[in-house]
Amino acid sequence: METPLTLTDIEALAVEQLDPDWAEYFRGGAGREQTLAENTAAFARWRLRQRILCGIESTATETTVLGCNVSSPIVVAPVAYQQMAHADGEVGMARAAAAAGSALCLSTFSNAGVAEVAAAAPDGVRFLQVYVFRDHGVTDELIAQAIDAGFAAVFLTVDIPVVGARDRERRIHWAFPEETMPSVRYALERGVEGEGLQILDPALDWKYLARLASSLPVPVVVKGVLEPTDALLAAEHGAAGVVVSNHGGRQLDGVMPTIDALPAIVEAVGDRLEILLDSGIRRGTDVATALALGAAAVLAGRQPLWGLAARGEDGARQVLELLREELAVALHLTGCKSVDELTAEHVVRALRP
Repeated sequence: METPLTLTDIEALAVEQLDPDWAEYFRGGAGREQTLAENTAAFARWRLRQRILCGIESTATETTVLGCNVSSPIVVAPVAYQQMAHADGEVGMARAAAAAGSALCLSTFSNAGVAEVAAAAPDGVRFLQVYVFRDHGVTDELIAQAIDAGFAAVFLTVDIPVVGARDRERRIHWAFPEETMPSVRYALERGVEGEGLQILDPALDWKYLARLASSLPVPVVVKGVLEPTDALLAAEHGAAGVVVSNHGGRQLDGVMPTIDALPAIVEAVGDRLEILLDSGIRRGTDVATALALGAAAVLAGRQPLWGLAARGEDGARQVLELLREELAVALHLTGCKSVDELTAEHVVRALRP
Protein backbone atom coordinates (compact mmCIF):
# COMPACT_ATOMS: atom_id res chain seq x y z
CA MET A 1 0.00 0.00 0.00
CA GLU A 2 1.39 3.37 -1.03
CA THR A 3 2.00 5.68 1.92
CA PRO A 4 -0.35 8.69 1.84
CA LEU A 5 1.55 11.96 1.99
CA THR A 6 -1.06 14.56 2.96
CA LEU A 7 -4.10 14.86 5.20
CA THR A 8 -6.32 14.81 2.12
CA ASP A 9 -4.65 11.61 0.88
CA ILE A 10 -5.18 9.96 4.28
CA GLU A 11 -8.89 10.79 4.42
CA ALA A 12 -9.47 9.47 0.91
CA LEU A 13 -7.65 6.23 1.69
CA ALA A 14 -9.55 5.81 4.96
CA VAL A 15 -12.97 6.19 3.38
CA GLU A 16 -11.95 3.75 0.64
CA GLN A 17 -10.87 1.11 3.18
CA LEU A 18 -13.66 1.49 5.73
CA ASP A 19 -16.76 -0.65 5.79
CA PRO A 20 -19.23 1.56 3.87
CA ASP A 21 -21.77 1.73 6.70
CA TRP A 22 -19.15 2.73 9.23
CA ALA A 23 -17.74 5.27 6.79
CA GLU A 24 -21.22 6.83 6.65
CA TYR A 25 -21.44 6.81 10.43
CA PHE A 26 -18.08 8.51 10.96
CA ARG A 27 -18.58 11.05 8.16
CA GLY A 28 -22.13 12.00 9.00
CA GLY A 29 -23.82 14.85 10.79
CA ALA A 30 -27.35 15.80 11.80
CA GLY A 31 -30.22 16.79 9.53
CA ARG A 32 -29.18 18.47 6.28
CA GLU A 33 -25.61 18.50 7.65
CA GLN A 34 -25.56 22.28 7.44
CA THR A 35 -23.60 22.62 10.67
CA LEU A 36 -21.26 19.79 9.68
CA ALA A 37 -20.33 21.72 6.54
CA GLU A 38 -20.26 25.10 8.26
CA ASN A 39 -17.80 23.88 10.90
CA THR A 40 -15.12 23.67 8.24
CA ALA A 41 -16.37 26.47 5.97
CA ALA A 42 -16.33 28.92 8.87
CA PHE A 43 -12.55 28.66 9.16
CA ALA A 44 -12.32 30.04 5.61
CA ARG A 45 -13.97 33.23 6.86
CA TRP A 46 -10.86 33.99 8.90
CA ARG A 47 -7.50 34.99 7.46
CA LEU A 48 -4.14 34.55 9.13
CA ARG A 49 -1.94 37.63 8.95
CA GLN A 50 1.50 36.83 7.58
CA ARG A 51 4.50 38.73 8.91
CA ILE A 52 8.01 38.95 7.44
CA LEU A 53 11.61 39.46 8.57
CA CYS A 54 10.80 38.45 12.14
CA GLY A 55 14.21 36.91 12.81
CA ILE A 56 12.74 33.57 13.88
CA GLU A 57 14.92 30.50 13.42
CA SER A 58 12.54 27.92 14.89
CA THR A 59 9.13 27.68 16.51
CA ALA A 60 7.76 25.74 19.48
CA THR A 61 4.37 24.04 19.62
CA GLU A 62 4.79 22.86 23.23
CA THR A 63 2.17 24.02 25.72
CA THR A 64 0.07 22.83 28.65
CA VAL A 65 -3.49 21.55 28.59
CA LEU A 66 -5.25 21.47 31.95
CA GLY A 67 -1.88 21.58 33.65
CA CYS A 68 -0.40 18.71 31.60
CA ASN A 69 2.68 19.26 29.46
CA VAL A 70 2.18 18.35 25.80
CA SER A 71 4.23 18.78 22.65
CA SER A 72 1.22 19.99 20.70
CA PRO A 73 -2.04 21.83 21.51
CA ILE A 74 -3.89 19.20 19.46
CA VAL A 75 -5.86 16.77 21.62
CA VAL A 76 -7.31 13.62 20.09
CA ALA A 77 -11.06 14.08 20.45
CA PRO A 78 -13.24 11.37 22.01
CA VAL A 79 -14.45 9.45 18.98
CA ALA A 80 -16.45 6.33 19.80
CA TYR A 81 -16.10 2.81 18.39
CA GLN A 82 -12.57 3.17 17.05
CA GLN A 83 -12.10 -0.56 16.57
CA MET A 84 -14.78 -0.28 13.90
CA ALA A 85 -12.33 1.89 11.97
CA HIS A 86 -9.27 -0.33 12.51
CA ALA A 87 -8.31 -3.27 14.70
CA ASP A 88 -5.73 -1.09 16.49
CA GLY A 89 -8.64 0.93 17.91
CA GLU A 90 -8.21 3.15 20.93
CA VAL A 91 -5.09 1.30 22.02
CA GLY A 92 -3.37 2.24 18.78
CA MET A 93 -4.73 5.77 19.01
CA ALA A 94 -3.35 6.13 22.53
CA ARG A 95 0.09 5.03 21.36
CA ALA A 96 -0.09 7.37 18.39
CA ALA A 97 -1.05 10.33 20.56
CA ALA A 98 1.74 9.62 23.03
CA ALA A 99 4.31 9.27 20.23
CA ALA A 100 3.19 12.57 18.70
CA GLY A 101 3.17 14.37 22.04
CA SER A 102 -0.59 14.95 21.94
CA ALA A 103 -3.11 14.28 24.68
CA LEU A 104 -5.84 11.70 24.18
CA CYS A 105 -9.45 12.12 25.28
CA LEU A 106 -11.04 8.67 25.54
CA SER A 107 -14.74 8.22 24.84
CA THR A 108 -17.11 6.54 27.28
CA PHE A 109 -18.08 4.53 24.21
CA SER A 110 -14.55 3.29 23.64
CA ASN A 111 -13.98 -0.28 22.49
CA ALA A 112 -11.10 -0.50 24.98
CA GLY A 113 -11.19 -0.06 28.74
CA VAL A 114 -9.34 2.66 30.64
CA ALA A 115 -6.80 0.26 32.12
CA GLU A 116 -5.99 -1.20 28.69
CA VAL A 117 -5.53 2.27 27.18
CA ALA A 118 -3.37 3.40 30.10
CA ALA A 119 -1.18 0.29 29.82
CA ALA A 120 -0.74 0.83 26.08
CA ALA A 121 0.72 4.33 26.51
CA PRO A 122 1.68 4.74 30.18
CA ASP A 123 3.57 8.00 29.59
CA GLY A 124 0.82 9.60 27.50
CA VAL A 125 -1.45 12.40 28.68
CA ARG A 126 -5.03 11.15 28.76
CA PHE A 127 -8.42 12.52 29.67
CA LEU A 128 -11.79 10.78 30.00
CA GLN A 129 -14.89 11.91 28.13
CA VAL A 130 -17.99 11.12 30.16
CA TYR A 131 -21.53 10.33 29.16
CA VAL A 132 -23.66 10.03 32.28
CA PHE A 133 -25.67 6.86 32.73
CA ARG A 134 -29.11 6.96 34.30
CA ASP A 135 -27.52 5.47 37.41
CA HIS A 136 -25.07 8.20 38.39
CA GLY A 137 -23.34 5.83 40.78
CA VAL A 138 -22.21 3.67 37.87
CA THR A 139 -20.75 6.74 36.17
CA ASP A 140 -18.97 7.64 39.41
CA GLU A 141 -17.42 4.18 39.49
CA LEU A 142 -16.21 4.43 35.89
CA ILE A 143 -14.68 7.85 36.54
CA ALA A 144 -12.91 6.50 39.63
CA GLN A 145 -11.45 3.66 37.56
CA ALA A 146 -10.12 6.16 35.03
CA ILE A 147 -8.56 8.39 37.67
CA ASP A 148 -6.92 5.33 39.24
CA ALA A 149 -5.51 4.57 35.77
CA GLY A 150 -3.93 8.01 35.54
CA PHE A 151 -6.51 9.96 33.55
CA ALA A 152 -5.86 13.62 34.33
CA ALA A 153 -9.22 15.29 33.63
CA VAL A 154 -12.88 14.55 33.00
CA PHE A 155 -14.68 15.99 29.95
CA LEU A 156 -18.40 15.99 30.70
CA THR A 157 -20.32 15.93 27.41
CA VAL A 158 -23.54 17.88 27.87
CA ASP A 159 -24.92 18.34 24.34
CA ILE A 160 -26.59 14.96 23.90
CA PRO A 161 -29.67 14.81 26.17
CA VAL A 162 -31.31 13.36 23.07
CA VAL A 163 -29.66 12.15 19.88
CA GLY A 164 -29.65 14.45 16.88
CA ALA A 165 -31.67 13.60 13.77
CA ARG A 166 -28.96 11.79 11.83
CA ASP A 167 -30.22 10.91 8.36
CA ARG A 168 -27.21 8.84 7.35
CA GLU A 169 -27.61 6.60 10.39
CA ARG A 170 -31.27 6.06 9.55
CA ARG A 171 -30.41 5.07 5.99
CA ILE A 172 -27.86 2.46 7.07
CA HIS A 173 -30.08 1.25 9.96
CA TRP A 174 -27.27 1.91 12.38
CA ALA A 175 -27.59 0.09 15.72
CA PHE A 176 -25.88 0.89 19.03
CA PRO A 177 -23.11 -1.77 19.39
CA GLU A 178 -23.40 -2.07 23.16
CA GLU A 179 -21.65 -5.44 23.36
CA THR A 180 -18.37 -3.92 22.08
CA MET A 181 -17.97 -1.27 24.81
CA PRO A 182 -16.59 -2.14 28.26
CA SER A 183 -18.22 0.84 29.99
CA VAL A 184 -21.65 0.02 28.57
CA ARG A 185 -21.34 -3.66 29.50
CA TYR A 186 -20.34 -2.55 32.98
CA ALA A 187 -23.41 -0.33 33.25
CA LEU A 188 -25.81 -2.97 31.98
CA GLU A 189 -24.38 -5.59 34.33
CA ARG A 190 -25.12 -3.23 37.21
CA GLY A 191 -28.71 -2.82 36.27
CA VAL A 192 -28.77 0.35 34.18
CA GLU A 193 -31.88 0.11 32.03
CA GLY A 194 -32.68 1.38 28.56
CA GLU A 195 -32.11 0.54 24.93
CA GLY A 196 -29.28 2.12 22.99
CA LEU A 197 -28.52 5.66 24.04
CA GLN A 198 -31.55 5.61 26.31
CA ILE A 199 -29.21 4.26 28.97
CA LEU A 200 -27.93 7.85 29.33
CA ASP A 201 -29.52 10.40 31.65
CA PRO A 202 -31.40 12.93 29.48
CA ALA A 203 -32.08 15.32 32.37
CA LEU A 204 -28.67 16.45 33.61
CA ASP A 205 -28.59 19.91 35.18
CA TRP A 206 -26.15 22.41 36.67
CA LYS A 207 -26.44 20.75 40.09
CA TYR A 208 -24.95 17.61 38.61
CA LEU A 209 -21.97 19.55 37.29
CA ALA A 210 -21.44 21.24 40.65
CA ARG A 211 -21.53 17.90 42.47
CA LEU A 212 -19.16 16.27 40.00
CA ALA A 213 -16.68 19.14 40.00
CA SER A 214 -16.61 19.36 43.80
CA SER A 215 -16.16 15.61 44.27
CA LEU A 216 -13.26 14.87 41.93
CA PRO A 217 -9.51 15.37 42.41
CA VAL A 218 -9.08 16.22 38.69
CA PRO A 219 -10.41 19.12 36.58
CA VAL A 220 -13.87 18.85 35.07
CA VAL A 221 -14.35 20.34 31.60
CA VAL A 222 -17.80 20.93 30.13
CA LYS A 223 -17.88 19.77 26.52
CA GLY A 224 -20.64 21.11 24.26
CA VAL A 225 -20.78 24.84 25.02
CA LEU A 226 -21.84 27.30 22.31
CA GLU A 227 -23.30 30.21 24.30
CA PRO A 228 -21.45 32.68 26.57
CA THR A 229 -24.24 32.41 29.15
CA ASP A 230 -23.66 28.67 29.47
CA ALA A 231 -19.90 29.20 29.72
CA LEU A 232 -20.49 31.62 32.62
CA LEU A 233 -22.77 29.09 34.32
CA ALA A 234 -20.12 26.41 33.86
CA ALA A 235 -17.61 28.63 35.66
CA GLU A 236 -20.07 29.34 38.44
CA HIS A 237 -20.71 25.63 38.98
CA GLY A 238 -17.10 24.56 39.33
CA ALA A 239 -15.87 23.70 35.85
CA ALA A 240 -12.17 24.16 35.14
CA GLY A 241 -12.75 24.59 31.44
CA VAL A 242 -15.15 24.31 28.53
CA VAL A 243 -14.97 22.85 25.05
CA VAL A 244 -16.66 25.05 22.47
CA SER A 245 -18.30 22.24 20.54
CA ASN A 246 -21.37 21.31 18.53
CA HIS A 247 -20.53 17.60 18.62
CA GLY A 248 -18.97 17.72 15.18
CA GLY A 249 -22.25 18.82 13.64
CA ARG A 250 -23.93 15.62 14.80
CA GLN A 251 -26.56 17.03 17.19
CA LEU A 252 -28.62 20.17 16.41
CA ASP A 253 -28.30 21.06 12.76
CA GLY A 254 -28.26 24.79 12.15
CA VAL A 255 -26.35 25.85 15.25
CA MET A 256 -23.36 28.15 15.05
CA PRO A 257 -20.04 26.76 13.82
CA THR A 258 -17.65 26.56 16.71
CA ILE A 259 -14.97 28.94 15.42
CA ASP A 260 -17.65 31.63 15.14
CA ALA A 261 -18.90 30.91 18.67
CA LEU A 262 -15.41 31.02 20.17
CA PRO A 263 -14.68 34.79 20.41
CA ALA A 264 -17.76 35.64 22.49
CA ILE A 265 -17.06 32.79 24.89
CA VAL A 266 -13.44 33.87 25.26
CA GLU A 267 -14.63 37.40 26.01
CA ALA A 268 -17.10 36.13 28.61
CA VAL A 269 -14.95 33.62 30.54
CA GLY A 270 -11.44 33.67 29.14
CA ASP A 271 -10.03 34.85 32.45
CA ARG A 272 -11.92 32.20 34.45
CA LEU A 273 -11.81 28.99 32.42
CA GLU A 274 -9.48 27.12 30.10
CA ILE A 275 -11.19 27.18 26.72
CA LEU A 276 -10.79 24.46 24.12
CA LEU A 277 -12.49 24.03 20.75
CA ASP A 278 -13.51 21.13 18.57
CA SER A 279 -15.53 20.57 15.38
CA GLY A 280 -14.08 21.59 12.02
CA ILE A 281 -10.35 21.15 12.64
CA ARG A 282 -8.94 19.85 9.37
CA ARG A 283 -5.53 21.53 8.97
CA GLY A 284 -2.78 23.01 11.12
CA THR A 285 -3.86 26.48 9.98
CA ASP A 286 -7.26 25.80 11.60
CA VAL A 287 -5.44 25.08 14.85
CA ALA A 288 -3.54 28.36 14.54
CA THR A 289 -6.75 30.29 13.91
CA ALA A 290 -8.47 28.79 16.95
CA LEU A 291 -5.49 29.53 19.19
CA ALA A 292 -5.30 33.10 17.89
CA LEU A 293 -8.97 33.59 18.75
CA GLY A 294 -8.41 32.47 22.32
CA ALA A 295 -8.53 28.69 22.53
CA ALA A 296 -5.85 27.10 24.69
CA ALA A 297 -5.98 23.92 22.60
CA VAL A 298 -8.18 22.13 20.08
CA LEU A 299 -9.65 18.66 19.88
CA ALA A 300 -9.41 16.90 16.52
CA GLY A 301 -11.61 13.87 15.94
CA ARG A 302 -12.20 12.91 12.35
CA GLN A 303 -8.67 13.59 11.06
CA PRO A 304 -6.89 11.25 13.53
CA LEU A 305 -9.66 8.72 12.97
CA TRP A 306 -9.03 8.80 9.20
CA GLY A 307 -5.38 8.14 9.93
CA LEU A 308 -6.32 5.19 12.13
CA ALA A 309 -8.69 3.81 9.50
CA ALA A 310 -6.11 4.19 6.72
CA ARG A 311 -3.00 2.81 8.41
CA GLY A 312 -3.75 1.94 12.01
CA GLU A 313 -1.58 3.37 14.76
CA ASP A 314 1.03 4.60 12.25
CA GLY A 315 -1.61 6.49 10.29
CA ALA A 316 -3.03 8.18 13.36
CA ARG A 317 0.45 9.25 14.41
CA GLN A 318 1.15 10.57 10.91
CA VAL A 319 -1.99 12.72 11.03
CA LEU A 320 -1.09 14.20 14.40
CA GLU A 321 2.45 14.90 13.25
CA LEU A 322 1.22 16.53 10.03
CA LEU A 323 -1.16 18.76 11.98
CA ARG A 324 1.63 19.78 14.32
CA GLU A 325 4.03 20.44 11.43
CA GLU A 326 1.45 22.60 9.69
CA LEU A 327 0.87 24.51 12.92
CA ALA A 328 4.62 25.09 13.25
CA VAL A 329 4.73 26.49 9.70
CA ALA A 330 1.82 28.78 10.48
CA LEU A 331 3.57 30.02 13.60
CA HIS A 332 6.73 30.85 11.69
CA LEU A 333 4.90 32.67 8.91
CA THR A 334 2.77 34.71 11.30
CA GLY A 335 5.87 35.80 13.20
CA CYS A 336 5.28 33.74 16.35
CA LYS A 337 7.99 31.79 18.12
CA SER A 338 5.48 29.76 20.16
CA VAL A 339 1.78 29.02 20.39
CA ASP A 340 1.56 31.39 23.36
CA GLU A 341 2.36 34.32 21.05
CA LEU A 342 -0.66 33.77 18.81
CA THR A 343 -3.29 36.44 19.51
CA ALA A 344 -6.28 38.03 17.82
CA GLU A 345 -3.84 40.38 16.09
CA HIS A 346 -2.73 37.44 13.95
CA VAL A 347 -6.18 36.88 12.35
CA VAL A 348 -8.65 39.05 10.53
CA ARG A 349 -12.22 38.40 9.47
CA ALA A 350 -12.46 37.91 5.71
CA LEU A 351 -14.24 40.63 3.75
CA ARG A 352 -16.08 37.93 1.78
CA PRO A 353 -17.13 34.45 2.86
